[in-house]
Amino acid sequence: MEGLKSLVRKKLEEGADAFLCLVEEEGSPLPALITDPGSPQLERLTLGDTRYPLGRLLVELLREYPERRFAVLVRGCDERALVELAKLEQVDLDRVELVGLACTEEEARACGCRQPYPGRVDLGERAEPAPSREVIEEAESLPDPERLRFWEEHFSRCIKCYGCRNVCPMCFCEDCALENPQLVEPGVIPPEFPSFHLVRALDMAGRCVDCGLCEEACPAGIPLRAIYRKMQEVMEERFGYRPGEDPDRRNPLSELGTEEEIKKIMGSDLEF
Repeated sequence: MEGLKSLVRKKLEEGADAFLCLVEEEGSPLPALITDPGSPQLERLTLGDTRYPLGRLLVELLREYPERRFAVLVRGCDERALVELAKLEQVDLDRVELVGLACTEEEARACGCRQPYPGRVDLGERAEPAPSREVIEEAESLPDPERLRFWEEHFSRCIKCYGCRNVCPMCFCEDCALENPQLVEPGVIPPEFPSFHLVRALDMAGRCVDCGLCEEACPAGIPLRAIYRKMQEVMEERFGYRPGEDPDRRNPLSELGTEEEIKKIMGSDLEF
């Protein structure tokens, strides 16, 4: 942990007002904001085996302290989230310094991550990507009626706790479509199939950065990540776009263009 300790001190001494990272508190890693290079919190720094939506926390900090500069420890998925949040004008990356942490080989395999490291690695070594399509392939091997039952069975366990939305680094809307009674009937558990999860999946198209926090947070064990990974595949196949990879390219769904341009991309059989 000496390497991380040195980096935190260095960034604070170089001008960051605070460093967002994890510290050990009563046996658990928790997000912490360190402001003093001599802080005793440095002795409790940890990389932790529990992940948090640090990008989401950073959005709140930047709003709360508009004159401050922050440094933040980021894995590959954290960086992708911040890149997308910057495009959506939720984060000013000119006020943020990213300190890159590469996931270990073991973490990359367990996560099934396609890019388990950020653009610049300050801690750790780049592990080989270990992309996983196990659930997607299982679903796609089924005929349409059975595939529908496959997902219906999984979604029947949903208790509509909103954990998937609440932990998502890309969910920041004040008015959430999942709480719109025109789209999702209030008080119904499990929520009506498939509208609740389709609304969320469509909202994540071109935004999901495959961090997997939604699936980790789901108390019902629903393989949510497979749905969003499939959405990513469609976005890449149709638009050549993967969220979080190119800081200069916006989500194509935010600027599709005219009806004729959409048909050119998606196919001329689309009806409007």
